[in-house]
Amino acid sequence: MVSKYLSDSVDLDDYSKEGFKMKANQRSANIDIKEKISILWIVVMINMIFADILSFMLPGFLNDINTGNTPFGITQEILLVFALILEIPIVMIFLSRILKNKFNRWANIIASLITIIFGIGGGSLALHYIFFATVEVLVLLLIIRYAWELK
Repeated sequence: MVSKYLSDSVDLDDYSKEGFKMKANQRSANIDIKEKISILWIVVMINMIFADILSFMLPGFLNDINTGNTPFGITQEILLVFALILEIPIVMIFLSRILKNKFNRWANIIASLITIIFGIGGGSLALHYIFFATVEVLVLLLIIRYAWELK
């Protein structure tokens, strides 16, 4: 069941020399796109991490969190939602490399759109955050572009 979503491995016995070379060239083109997408997800993840780390350095930021002075209450449930959203780039690093092209395309497009909404909607107006969010959105749009090429 799961194998219908995963990329096929190359079996040397299934191809003639010429057929294998052609199939290998097609695979290397796909793998190059998949590797690019995977690396771009790493860029997104690192940008998200550093945006948060630098936010901790803002005067009063940690004190506001500790005293509950936030735009919304910090509950176990909201932290779980944040954790699930932050997990998207982490899992997409791996899935971008192993999913078959059709599923890879839609997984990357959907994951990118969710991450764009989170990055814009869940941020602050601090200059460093605006910078990181801009980079994230541009990289996520590039992921969508590359994902669209997967046929």
